[in-house]
Amino acid sequence: MAERRALVRAPEFPEGMQWLNTDQPLRLANLRGKVVLLDFWTYCCINCMHILPDLVYLEHKYRNELVVIGVHAAKFANEREADHIRQAILRYDIEHPVVNDHQFQIWQHYTARSWPTLVVIKPDGYVLGYLSGEGKREILVKVIDELIDEAQRAKILDRTPLAFALEKDRWVNEAFSFPGKVEADEASHRLFIADSNHHRIVIADLAGQVLEIAGSGDIGRADGDFATASFNHPQGMALDGDRLYVADTENHLLRKLDLRARTVTTIAGTGEQAREYNIPGPDTQVALNSPWDLCLLGTALFIAMAGPHQIWVMHLDTGYLEPYAGSAREDIIDDARLQAAMAQPSGITSDGERLFVADSETSAIRAVTLGLHGRVQTLLGEGLFEFGDQDGTGKENVRLQHPLGIVYHNGILYVADTYNHKIKKVGPATATSMTYLGTGQPGLSDGGHPAFFEPSGVSVAAGNLYIADTNNHAIRIADLATSEVRTLRLKGLSIPAAVSGFSETSFGPEEVIDVPLQVVRAGEPGQLRIDLALPPGYHLNPQAPFTYRVEVSGTGLTVAGADRRVSTMAPALELPLAIPFQAASGAHDAGLVIDLTFYYCREGDAGVCAIQSVRWQVSIRTADHGAVSEPVVSYTAVAPETQYPLEV
Repeated sequence: MAERRALVRAPEFPEGMQWLNTDQPLRLANLRGKVVLLDFWTYCCINCMHILPDLVYLEHKYRNELVVIGVHAAKFANEREADHIRQAILRYDIEHPVVNDHQFQIWQHYTARSWPTLVVIKPDGYVLGYLSGEGKREILVKVIDELIDEAQRAKILDRTPLAFALEKDRWVNEAFSFPGKVEADEASHRLFIADSNHHRIVIADLAGQVLEIAGSGDIGRADGDFATASFNHPQGMALDGDRLYVADTENHLLRKLDLRARTVTTIAGTGEQAREYNIPGPDTQVALNSPWDLCLLGTALFIAMAGPHQIWVMHLDTGYLEPYAGSAREDIIDDARLQAAMAQPSGITSDGERLFVADSETSAIRAVTLGLHGRVQTLLGEGLFEFGDQDGTGKENVRLQHPLGIVYHNGILYVADTYNHKIKKVGPATATSMTYLGTGQPGLSDGGHPAFFEPSGVSVAAGNLYIADTNNHAIRIADLATSEVRTLRLKGLSIPAAVSGFSETSFGPEEVIDVPLQVVRAGEPGQLRIDLALPPGYHLNPQAPFTYRVEVSGTGLTVAGADRRVSTMAPALELPLAIPFQAASGAHDAGLVIDLTFYYCREGDAGVCAIQSVRWQVSIRTADHGAVSEPVVSYTAVAPETQYPLEV
C-alpha cells in the first residue's frame, strides 16, 4: 500500500446516510469475512473517472471475495444532491453501492485527503491502509490476493455471493443517453450529436430528421463502416467539410468520420490512457488522456485534454501531436502557454486569434493567445474551490460552477454552466458574465423560462443555440433572437440494439403468460391480436421502439413476421396490434411464443417511464367447425412507481 497506518477497527458507517445502488444501508459489521474497498470520489473529478475501469476489473476478478463501496464526498455544491449522484452512477455505469457523504462524515472518520482515495479494509474488519490517485490496479491486486490468502488460512473468508439493487435496474433507457456534446453546421444544415452513453454519433438535419448513425452502440474501438464501428463515451467534435473529428473520450482516441464513405478511422492515440505527461508523438503512436472537446483551425486540431489538464494540438498535415498549453499541473496559473496551469479543460472554442477554454475544475474561463509566444489568461475564475452562481464583471464578482461547454459567436461566449443548470453569456473583452437561460435548478421546461439539467455542450448555427442537455437526455434549441427554447424532437431515432437489453435471440421476458388453447378455422386467413392496456395517464414512449417477435412451432400455421424481430416506432402503432396468419387445411396443432417489449411514460415532460417485456405462450389448433379467426392475447401494464418507488 502507498501508506499503511497502525491497524485500527474500520469506523462503522453513520446512521441515516443516503444510499444508492442498494435497497438498504450497508453495515461493515455485516461484511466481515470479505475484503472491503472504499472509494472516496466526487463525480466531477477526472481522476475519479479514471479509476472506475480498475474498480470494474477488481469487482469481476474477486466477485465473491470483494465488496466495493463508493463514498461520494462532493466537491461542488451541486454534487451533494442524491438524485444528481444517481445520474452520475447511471452515466458512469457504476454497479457497486454508493453512500452520499455530503457532510464529509465518513471522509473525516477515515481521514481521507484527496479525490480519489481508496481505503482497504481487511476481512477481520481492520483498516489495512489507503492509496491516493489513479493507476493503482496492480498494487490492489497484490494486496487483495494476500488478504484473501490470509483470511482463507484463518478460516474467516466469506465467499457468499452478494447482489445489490442497482439504479440502472429501475431506469428506462431512452433514445438518447446522456448526450455530452453537439456540433451544428449551418452550411450543410447538419447536426452532430455525441450520444455518449449509447457510444455513437447521431447525424441529423437541423430540423431533427436523423440522417445517419455512426456506431453500433457497443463499447469498443473498432474502425469500419458506420454500422460496425464502435466508440466509448464520445464527447467533443469538430467538422471539416465531409470529415468529422471526434474525441473518443474513454477510449483515449481521436476518430475521423468520413461522411461520404460512411466510415470511421482512428487517427490518434494508442487506446491506452497516457500515464506520463508531456510526451508528444505521431498519430497512433502517442498515448492520449481523456480528450474531451475539439476545435479546428486550418490544419491544427486543438484538443481539450481533460486528463492531464492541458490543451494539445494535432497537426493534421503531419499527424504529429504535442502539448500546446498547460504544464500538466492542476491549478489556475496564468503564464506562457506551456508554463501555465489549467484544471480539467472540458470545452474549447476560438475567435481565430485566441482559444477560449471552459476550465471546469476551477470553474473558470481561460483564453490562450495563438502563436509561438502565446500566453494563458484567466478571464473569469479564481481557484479550484472558488465557485458559485453570480453574474457580474471581473473575476472577483463572477462565479460559475463546473462549466463544461463553450462556443464563440459574434463576440460572445455562450457557456454551459453545467452545475448551475444554466447557459451564461460571457463577454471576453469585458470579463462580464450574465445568465442567459436557465433557472438555476434542474428541470425540463421550454419557452421563455426554460430549465435544464447539467447541460454540457453548446453550438451555434442558423440563428439558434443548440444545447446538449445531458441529464435530460435531450437536445434543446434556443432562438438567439427571441431567447425562446424548445426541445428538439428527433425523427427516426431508436435505442441501439446493443444497449436495449435485448438481442436477436434472447428477449428475457419479465412476465410469461400461458394462454388457454385457441381454435382457429382451418384453411382460412386470420389475425392474431395483441391487446395492450396502459395505466391511466400513461402513453407509449414515441422515442423508443415497440418490439415484438413471434415464433411458431408445430404445423398448420404460417404467421407474418414469424421467427424474426420486428421493430415499430410507437407513433405508427394502432392498438390492438394485428398480426396476419394463414391456417392450413385440416386438423393441426401449433404453438406460438409471442415476445413483446414496450416503453411507456407518464404524461408530462418529467414523467416516470418504464420498460416492460412480456411473453405469451399460446397453443393453437386448426379445425373445420366451431372456430374463431381472431385469437386475442392481452396484457395490462401497471404504473411503474407502484413497482419501483422512487425517492423524491
